[in-house]
Amino acid sequence: MLNTDGATPGALLRKPVNGWLQADAHLRGFGGFHGGLALALLTSAMREHAPGLELQSVTGRFDRPVDPGFTVDAALVRAGRTLSVVRAQAQSEKGTAIEASAVFARRGENTWQPVTPQAPPAPPPAECEVFAIPAEFVPITTSMEIRPVGTARPYAGGPQPELLAWVRLTEDDEAPDPLRLVLLMDALAPSYAAILSTLAVVPTVELTVRPAPGLATATSPWILLRATTRTAGPDGWVDEQIDAWTPDGTHLGSAQQLRVVRTL
Repeated sequence: MLNTDGATPGALLRKPVNGWLQADAHLRGFGGFHGGLALALLTSAMREHAPGLELQSVTGRFDRPVDPGFTVDAALVRAGRTLSVVRAQAQSEKGTAIEASAVFARRGENTWQPVTPQAPPAPPPAECEVFAIPAEFVPITTSMEIRPVGTARPYAGGPQPELLAWVRLTEDDEAPDPLRLVLLMDALAPSYAAILSTLAVVPTVELTVRPAPGLATATSPWILLRATTRTAGPDGWVDEQIDAWTPDGTHLGSAQQLRVVRTL
């Protein structure tokens, strides 16, 4: 059993999951074990089956909450000369809770012209106020510092389904690596909540994270996250795009979330 009593998210990501992982209260998001942290832990387990390769993409499908905890089973699906595919499952007491797959590959030669999204204008983190999320709603945010850019806030009934904020883990000053990026890509509230004026849950059904080459050169613990709802249907299904940049504007990666709105 992996002891998570008081363990910080960053500390948990420093070694692969071994045995049962208890979903302690301080690791919970809104309504259950934090989805980004869970997917990062599965990614860590999958990475053990692709030594020497770099994460290109990881997708997790969240079938059910993982309370009170879970075990991780990872296996190699395909190993090629330059690319490997690995799968993993998080098993709770009620069965499969999360199904994940990842693509790992060797770093290619710099022969193609890169294309990256431009960072939006934003003052540095020190010039933005801290946004304190009540720990009783999202306990894991006590391990994070979130500084919104602009006036958009969750459940404030704003005009656009978009959130922009600086985010970092508070436990150290380390720059994000691929595992921390997976975690932090799920740090903000759902962007759709920016246009809501009443509280509703918008859980993640599927999350895909794709690190960018710029992640390898990151030096700051801060990342600028922009989460935007691309489409939302009348039945509550939400397609969300997330991008991350360093303070100097280097693109760190992108993510897509499939969410669904549910009343409390």
